[in-house]
Amino acid sequence: MTVTNVEKDFDNATMTIVSEFDAEPERVWQMWADPRLLEKWWGPPTYPATVVDHDLSPGGVVTYYMTGPEGDQPWGRWDVKTVDEPHLIEIEDSFAEEGGARNTDMPSGRMRIEIEEIEGSPGRTRMSITSAHDTADQLREMIEMGQEEGMKQSLAQIDALL
Repeated sequence: MTVTNVEKDFDNATMTIVSEFDAEPERVWQMWADPRLLEKWWGPPTYPATVVDHDLSPGGVVTYYMTGPEGDQPWGRWDVKTVDEPHLIEIEDSFAEEGGARNTDMPSGRMRIEIEEIEGSPGRTRMSITSAHDTADQLREMIEMGQEEGMKQSLAQIDALL
């Protein structure tokens, strides 16, 4: 499996998932930058994603929905804050209504994606995804909703695409 570490920090309401890949940082970056590739890994195998809007630039928006085994389609929205290709993406990560409008009844968070070559291992890349929430209770709620396990399953699909 590609996930090498999961760290939950309830004092700071963050969870960081670290993965490593046998690919250059530029290739790992494409997993986020290409909406068709993103669809192939974002979401667990039982909840594949369909990307509707994909503007991965500061001020841009990415909207998507996942289709579950019962046909349900939960939506998500990323409001893009920072992009430093191929090393950094920062987004506001929210649940969304059908069509992509932010669902303000659900908790949102911030996600920071860092992509770097592993020092001393040319051609190997480490990707760290940190999800930050306003409170430890929000982090607990997201974990209870399956965020940690879903992310592990999603990230495990990247190797086959690289």
